[in-house]
Amino acid sequence: MKNPVIYLFFSIILFTQCRNWTAHKVEISGELKKWHRITLTFSGPSTSENDSTNPFLDYRLDVKFVNGDREYLVPGYFAADGNAAETSAIAGNKWRVHFCPDKEGVWTYTVSFKYGKEIAVADDTVSGKAVYFNGQEGNFEVAATDKTGRDFRSKGKLQYVNEHYLRFSETGGYFLKGGTDSPENFLAYEDFDGTIPGRAKEQRPGDNIPTTRLHTYRPHTADWQDGDPVWQKTKGKNIIGALNYLASKGMNSVYMLTMNVDGDGDDVWPWTNRGERYRFDCSKMDQWEIVFCHMDHIGIMLHLVTQETENECLLDNGDTGIQRKLYYRELVARFAHHLAIIWNLGEENGPAGFSPLGQTDQQRKDAATYLKKINPYKDLIVIHTHSSDADRNKIITPLVGYPDMDGLSIQVGNLFNTHEQTLKWLRMSNRSNKLWVVCVDEIGPSHIGVKPDSADVNHDDVRKYVLWANLMAGGGGVEWYFGFLYPDNDLSCEDWKSRDEMWDQTRYALQFFQNHLPFWDMISKDELTKSDNDYCLAIEGEIYAIYLPEGGTTLIDLRGQEGEYVINWFNPRKGGEMFVGTQNYTSGGQVSEIGYPPEEPDKDWVAIVVLNI
Repeated sequence: MKNPVIYLFFSIILFTQCRNWTAHKVEISGELKKWHRITLTFSGPSTSENDSTNPFLDYRLDVKFVNGDREYLVPGYFAADGNAAETSAIAGNKWRVHFCPDKEGVWTYTVSFKYGKEIAVADDTVSGKAVYFNGQEGNFEVAATDKTGRDFRSKGKLQYVNEHYLRFSETGGYFLKGGTDSPENFLAYEDFDGTIPGRAKEQRPGDNIPTTRLHTYRPHTADWQDGDPVWQKTKGKNIIGALNYLASKGMNSVYMLTMNVDGDGDDVWPWTNRGERYRFDCSKMDQWEIVFCHMDHIGIMLHLVTQETENECLLDNGDTGIQRKLYYRELVARFAHHLAIIWNLGEENGPAGFSPLGQTDQQRKDAATYLKKINPYKDLIVIHTHSSDADRNKIITPLVGYPDMDGLSIQVGNLFNTHEQTLKWLRMSNRSNKLWVVCVDEIGPSHIGVKPDSADVNHDDVRKYVLWANLMAGGGGVEWYFGFLYPDNDLSCEDWKSRDEMWDQTRYALQFFQNHLPFWDMISKDELTKSDNDYCLAIEGEIYAIYLPEGGTTLIDLRGQEGEYVINWFNPRKGGEMFVGTQNYTSGGQVSEIGYPPEEPDKDWVAIVVLNI
């Protein structure tokens, strides 16, 4: 007969082991495929957003993923009940990590889960008490992706590779962006939990008209499609529809503030309320994640702008202290797995205009370094400039060559300076050997930007002297800012169809570069043409792209470059196929004529001059 005491003893041990195994069992969700989001969810301490022990600050979840020579340390976060987007929960026992695998095969993972005062932002990760599922290990196998087309999962992670263009890691293709800078408060959307209108305030000279209404995006209701995501049964349709429309126009980037407290909109923040700095709104950020995942799937990059000029010293008085570190860590933990991201340290950064007490040079560098350090994927980090040359030179020049700053988000007060400014910063970065991606993300005058089609259907100046000016200098692309004078402006825009023609013209330019030029190997060679106001991008002796903003013709210096060259023309106003102009060929070894475009010679055209092999 069994000894009842021994039987009871072993039964208690078995029960305890089973209970602990159940409590610490990891749930792995998502498609186990390369470049797809894979989520690990753990059951841990039950807590809430407002618990006396701060779950965001006093716990720290990190998971190390390894596959052969690939290793990533990925931060995690408190996820309330694990379904907060649907339930609006503020409490629960779920802790979560998102991971983007860049290799097929078996990935192993090892979990670190620590408790301690402010452990989440501690530089010493050894400190803290190991609790709950700390030390748990496991593995999963990743297959190849099955995605195609615009879906970023077919292209891989968009990476900074110390060149002037971002490159997709799966396909090796180079990226040029075209998209929207407005509304900058894109995330001030009525269907997101915990999102309330900005506070009424007086408009400042040269500033946006304050708004006290949230976005609805109702003009895009019909652009939502069956099968697209929603939350809480019907919410999110309009914002998803708006993104669908933008993708249908061939755009691939959206600029958005993740925090604008005390700024123009004063209606976007990730925290539980406007005045909070240490506790995050789990359901709101889960709902952001639904939108961001859809952007991945339809090929739209996240341009995340983490502050604006009015609030750059809101966190830690501009330092990278507890508040800023925690803010960055939460954003990285929740969103860094997305496949195409620009991390922008801030809109109009530096003391100027309305920010006489803006961040210092060292504070900007410290912020970039910390953000780069905690991001396992080392995405592009840029900073947005002021509009004047003087402010831009003073604030940006000390950052040239800084190892943790990867590019520039230029604001140009005078749009006719776009080409010159793009060239200037590209060349300065070349001399530092830390090559920058240089994009134009805001144009002046500040009250106008890009007008709606109803006020400027042709967009001639913007097309010629911003879009093509940036691309022909070797820039990384543009996002369009809408000013504040016209309807559907920078803060009030509800209908992206208001700039329908501008999206078309942007798409034509992107398609031209992607389909007809090895632009990643080309450099600006304006000096090779004889016209005073054209742009030339070239690989000398092989291919020359010549943009003529006012039409006509030019001469190209082919001295020292032998052979016969074929000439074709592209219409940047209408897109489409290439055309033969008045002259099919020209000869190297001399200053050569290129002829005229096939029609409307007084309007802008692009000529491609290619060595005939």
